[in-house]
Amino acid sequence: MEKLIISEQDIINAVCVYISRKKQIRPEEVEVELMYDDYGFSAEVYTDGRKQVLITANLIEALRLWLEEYMHRDPYAGITLVLDDEDGIIAQVNQ
Repeated sequence: MEKLIISEQDIINAVCVYISRKKQIRPEEVEVELMYDDYGFSAEVYTDGRKQVLITANLIEALRLWLEEYMHRDPYAGITLVLDDEDGIIAQVNQ
């Protein structure tokens, strides 16, 4: 089965859109830093001088929004976050 790859930049864009909808601000007002550590994947999100930490489930939710609205794909396809040596944090989506 072929997998769709979502780049690190598109994951960041997805989180920006996701947070902007939740906080009713523009996506440009959101800063995102993706992370991977002993606890798995997460992101630090900065808006209006405040920091918020998103866990893996939040990142998947943001990617589902991105898949449906921007890529016109099935948002409930299997999404797996991967730490790639060359490309950083990417998402693989089963098609």
